[in-house]
Amino acid sequence: MKSIEIKSNNRENTGKTSTNSLRKEGNVPCVLYGGNEVVHFSAKEIGFKDLVYTAAAHTVVLDFGDKKVNAILQDIQFHPVTDKILHADFYELFDDKPVTMEIPVILSGSAPGVINSGGVLSRNKRKIKIKALPGNLPDSIDVDISSLELGDKYYTSQVDDEDFEILHPDNTVICQVRTSRASMVLPEDEEGVEGEEGVEGEEGTEAAEGAESKGSDAEAPKGSDAEAPKDESKES
Repeated sequence: MKSIEIKSNNRENTGKTSTNSLRKEGNVPCVLYGGNEVVHFSAKEIGFKDLVYTAAAHTVVLDFGDKKVNAILQDIQFHPVTDKILHADFYELFDDKPVTMEIPVILSGSAPGVINSGGVLSRNKRKIKIKALPGNLPDSIDVDISSLELGDKYYTSQVDDEDFEILHPDNTVICQVRTSRASMVLPEDEEGVEGEEGVEGEEGTEAAEGAESKGSDAEAPKGSDAEAPKDESKES
């Protein structure tokens, strides 16, 4: 894995006043963990440009002048409004000690499900968390999608590399080829229009027939009442 060198200076004072003064001067307060002792230091904010504002993964060489320390960026805090870097935590690397790190996923090839079947490639994981010795940390994890048909998924269990351990369940989906929304909606709309017309026609016929039957049933009692024989005893 590629490394980025950052010029670093040890901090004698770690109070709030000293920290605010460092930030005003364009420096970032930092802490280094993982070694024999916790080290407080500072570094120019511009030195983080190639480390933070990139999708690639890098290790870091902290240059203190009299010594250099290999590390990885473990945590970083930004100002919620200005996005200025407020604080950074680093973890010291040792050749015989595994570390955990997120590695970017690089897709290669073309999925037949997209080219031939009109599917859409969906990326579920752009980075994968792995555990490995510093010397085995990869720059990226390559995923070949040239065999993905419509509906196929690529799982973390399919990533084959003995140099690191993937810290995700085997059924974690890295990417998949889904049916496009356009191909799903259009046929349904067409069928829906034809179906609605058929339903309306049938319902209209049934409603008309029902109305006629109700009308005949309603007139029957009136007819029978009108034609009922008169009571001759009352007339006499």
